Amino acid sequence: MTTILLVEDDVAMVALLERYLSGEGYHVVSATSGAAALAAAASHEPDLVVLDIVLGDEDGREVFRELRLFSDVPTMFVTGRGLESERIAGLKMGADDYIVKPFSMAELSARIETVLRRAGSNVAEHQIGTPTMRFGDLVINEHTYEVTVRDELVELTSKEFALLVFLAASPRQVFSRQQLLEHVWASSNEWQNEATVTEHVRRLRAKIEEDPNRPRWITTVRGVGYRFEAGDRV
Repeated sequence: MTTILLVEDDVAMVALLERYLSGEGYHVVSATSGAAALAAAASHEPDLVVLDIVLGDEDGREVFRELRLFSDVPTMFVTGRGLESERIAGLKMGADDYIVKPFSMAELSARIETVLRRAGSNVAEHQIGTPTMRFGDLVINEHTYEVTVRDELVELTSKEFALLVFLAASPRQVFSRQQLLEHVWASSNEWQNEATVTEHVRRLRAKIEEDPNRPRWITTVRGVGYRFEAGDRV
């Protein structure tokens, strides 16, 4: 069952949306604060987040930035302000869609379906017609969206996989965090913190490196960024 994380501080709205989305066949998890939202995202690993920009005294956009440090889950912003400049700013931050209050349940449902379908299509398109890369006992299979290390399957998030593929496609080339934000996240440090890249590299190393503190494949070029060491590419 598709899980939706609903982040909204209006209790009445939460009840309404939970009832409607549950009736549409979704499993709904709700949170009324930024801290609760981040905890729910980490524990439930939702397929989509519907995030209100105004959470009492909190800014939902800051919650989104924190979310992106550890999750690539598709996210839809909800706001009571429909200014074009604000919608554009939200999308530039990396939000997948933007819906303005008041909205109908039918519009919300349609937008959710579109975002989920788009997320699935992006994965499918990435799998077709692309080669497998082998670097000794590290194998990156872009056909099946799988990575194995020493014949053991490694579970990566979609963004971790995209980051690994991007680096591995240009061995020994050094990329700054800013460049990685632009190419892998389609964002910039104006909208997304470079700490996002640092955290994803750390998590990726923990999953593929035998000793993450002395990485074999993803190395740091001090003061510049990161590069992929091909080693004995096959």
